[in-house]
Amino acid sequence: MRVLIYGAGAIGGYLGAILSRSGVDITILARGATFDVIKSHGLVVDWAVGNERLVVNPPVLTSDESDGLFDLIFVTLKSMQIASSAENIVSKLKPQGCMVMIQNGLPWWYFQGIDSPWRGASLSSLDPDGILKKYINLSQVIGAVIHKPVMAIKPGQLYVPEVRADRLVIGELDGEHRSRLDAIASMVRGAGLPVEITYDIRAAKWIKLMVNLVWNPLTALTQSPAGAIADFPQAKELVKSILEEGSLVAASVGIKVDCDSDAEILRVTGNYTQIPSMLQDVRAGRPLEWQAILGSVIEIAGLTKVAVPTLRNIAACIGVLDQRILNEGLGIGPLTFGDHL
Repeated sequence: MRVLIYGAGAIGGYLGAILSRSGVDITILARGATFDVIKSHGLVVDWAVGNERLVVNPPVLTSDESDGLFDLIFVTLKSMQIASSAENIVSKLKPQGCMVMIQNGLPWWYFQGIDSPWRGASLSSLDPDGILKKYINLSQVIGAVIHKPVMAIKPGQLYVPEVRADRLVIGELDGEHRSRLDAIASMVRGAGLPVEITYDIRAAKWIKLMVNLVWNPLTALTQSPAGAIADFPQAKELVKSILEEGSLVAASVGIKVDCDSDAEILRVTGNYTQIPSMLQDVRAGRPLEWQAILGSVIEIAGLTKVAVPTLRNIAACIGVLDQRILNEGLGIGPLTFGDHL
């Protein structure tokens, strides 16, 4: 099986590294400085636990280069980057191949092919111009959620903090179980990452989204790790409001998710080293993946008539921050590890 990792950021680089180590026929698609570093020096992953270091030198190409067609493509771009690359991604996939789409938040295909009052509805927050619907054949898509905090320290160099219950969750969009899921699960497990096959990939998306809904925007806006937010008494009510609103929206489309804000605060208490992706992007001056995390939930709330005032206020603040980054292209400062940022 020929495998392409489309996007060599934190998650894509990590998957490419461990799959390469396990002997999978892997190629990584990267761009800019990341391409140059991997091409010349390889890909480096450091683990906090055990002080382990992995250096691999997989084949790497740019989106403009051709190296034949691939059986499987792990699409690890941020959700807002997929549309501009959709045609290119599909051009590199075999007709009978498939794509594992690993993005935070809800996917553009959420209401496609399911029994729902909103069946077939398009979410403009995720596919405003209809490009994804035009180019991507949903029969070739496998939904995915990854629970693995990985930080890109610099191009081609990744850091994996200590984490509990890391795993990749994969599932068919129609809830069926097909042999391609077993093949992918076997390959990724063989590389050292646990894999869970689910019959409800949308519920799996919501489970992770509830965590991202809280900590991605709050850490980005406060420039503080989750542990510091948990230490601040007034922040606990804000966390509770976010979780309550998110769970109400999930329930409005038939998904039951846990909404124990006290347990969530306790879970992150003392965590000053894990840096969520949105905070990483603010510090690096990269566009924020807020539409898939906040915008999609707010849009669904509009369809299902659920009031989400807290989420709307936070989205307004994150939207302003994102616009400043897009306009000025400036980050706040370098990432730091092992302290309070």
